[in-house]
Amino acid sequence: MLRKIRTLTDEEHARIAKAIRDAERSTSGEIYCVLTRSSDPYLYPAGLIVALAILILGPFLALALRHWWISVDPVVFAAAQLAAFAAAGALLIAFRGLRVALVPRALKYRRAHEKAQNQFFAHNIHVTEGRTGVLIFVSLAERYVEIVADREIDACVEQRVWNEGVAMMLEHARRGTLADGFVETVGYAGEVLAQHFPAGRLNPNEIEDRLTEI
Repeated sequence: MLRKIRTLTDEEHARIAKAIRDAERSTSGEIYCVLTRSSDPYLYPAGLIVALAILILGPFLALALRHWWISVDPVVFAAAQLAAFAAAGALLIAFRGLRVALVPRALKYRRAHEKAQNQFFAHNIHVTEGRTGVLIFVSLAERYVEIVADREIDACVEQRVWNEGVAMMLEHARRGTLADGFVETVGYAGEVLAQHFPAGRLNPNEIEDRLTEI
């Protein structure tokens, strides 16, 4: 089995894990990080868009050929459309970036949001004793960042506070300094949590301190 290629190095993973440990010393909250290259393959939506474009452009091309007095056998024209479908499909399979570029932004953000929610539950961030878990989620293909907070945190921390952390992470992503972005955003999340959920005498570590790449 081929080893999954990491976006961040082992040293960068270690830095982020240390930042999480440091942030959690002053809070009873738990912080977890997830980084993914893409939240969806986008093969079907991109394929549908390309197929519709070919079907819509076909009649216009036929009219143009007729205007130029070019006669094309219907069988040949249908074969050309099938070839266009096949070529477009091959390109979409080969190039993920092309698929992502073709998909509307609203759909990409919806898929990334769904992925963030799924990761929140997949890593059991929702089962901490005080319901004070936080997920910092980054999806590179969609240029999407979300901070998902559990129920007790949502009750006392406004969304605009987390939006500042999202903006912080997005700026680092634009500059290509992902590790620094996670470290800074983890520190920010730790400060927010410490204000509302300070560490008690017993402060067990309920979730592993790490960043997961998927």
